[in-house]
Amino acid sequence: MTADAQARTEVRPRLAPHVRLSFDARRQRWVVLAPERLLLPDETAVEVLRRCTGGASLQDISNDLAREFDASPEEIFVDVEAMLRDLAEKGIIVA
Repeated sequence: MTADAQARTEVRPRLAPHVRLSFDARRQRWVVLAPERLLLPDETAVEVLRRCTGGASLQDISNDLAREFDASPEEIFVDVEAMLRDLAEKGIIVA
């Protein structure tokens, strides 16, 4: 594993300080609340976001999801990394 790849696995993503993941009782679904934004994540995204506490590494999150959903850790890692990269570009996730 290259140094860059190793560094990516150790990133500890968390929601940005101004962002919350909460259950909206009126909508009966999870929402991501940010200033002047409301995101409606699908069930898979919610599972990832709930693990983005700053405590678990990207590798830990991927491994946990792979165990829970009986999937390939490598495939999960690629998907989770892409999703979190997109959310980081939008200011929703920080590392």
